[in-house]
Amino acid sequence: MQWRNSSSHYGLVSILMHWLVALAVFGLFALGYWMVGLDYYSGWYKTAPDLHKSIGLVLFTVMLARVLWRGFSPPPASLPDHGRLTRLASKLGHSFLYLGLFVLMISGYLISTADGRGIPVFGLFEVPASLTSIPDQEDVAGLVHEYLAWALVIFAGIHALAALKHHFIDRDRTLMRMFGR
Repeated sequence: MQWRNSSSHYGLVSILMHWLVALAVFGLFALGYWMVGLDYYSGWYKTAPDLHKSIGLVLFTVMLARVLWRGFSPPPASLPDHGRLTRLASKLGHSFLYLGLFVLMISGYLISTADGRGIPVFGLFEVPASLTSIPDQEDVAGLVHEYLAWALVIFAGIHALAALKHHFIDRDRTLMRMFGR
């Protein structure tokens, strides 16, 4: 398998980043959903949010790399049998996923740094708080983060269903290209 994308196939780097991001998004959603129900006396009360933030910041870096890689190694063209509406839906859907993930991660950063403290990343270094003067920053960013997380996970499920539809109903190569075949 080649590293870079070709005109007809995704390369190894794009495939690995796609599945890594998908795993991280669903894992962070599950962790976030679980941790908001923890009480003060839980052993995970501080650990779970710290883990969530650290993974989120690593994901932000991976997403930046993914955008740069996409510029360096553009994705393959749409399949010839995809109509104009399918190509438009694909472009809009992927744009929503990319933009939504960045907004989600920025809102998480704004929640975590609203009090002026930086975010430790796995205890190795700290990302400083740089924007702390937005009125009701923690509350507004928290609402954006919560609702957008739900929207992205639901939309990612729709994205997966669309890939399965292409594979089982349309019988085209859309899904197989993301597995490197």
